[in-house]
Amino acid sequence: MGTQVVSWDAAGAERAVAVLKAVADPSRYRLLWALSRQELPVSALAEMLGAHVAATSQHLAKLRAVGLVESRRDGTRIFYRAAERVQGLLEEAALVANASGEQDAGEVEASAGPAAVAQEQAVRSARPVRARRPVAEH
Repeated sequence: MGTQVVSWDAAGAERAVAVLKAVADPSRYRLLWALSRQELPVSALAEMLGAHVAATSQHLAKLRAVGLVESRRDGTRIFYRAAERVQGLLEEAALVANASGEQDAGEVEASAGPAAVAQEQAVRSARPVRARRPVAEH
């Protein structure tokens, strides 16, 4: 019908995969989400993640390497913001995730009934528990 076949672009595919890999980490996804709403310094982003500034800087470097994050210097502080095209990427990812979640819930409901649906929803809503490092005794 009116469908146009697009030729394979290996270089473009590699760039797309690099972007998806960069966003695949939950911390980097949260950083992008926050930076798509406002410009923030590393210290505020680290606090938001509950991570060290150094670890947050590493995440930001990976996002900047694929062009998802931009920065500007103001004195000694560096402020980060999401590139303009990031909002569309985040919205599409949310749409795909929500559609996938609805499909999974529908499959569970069809195969096991309301009790299984309630259990599946409870599992999905549970927050992951973060393991703490043991304290070294001296």
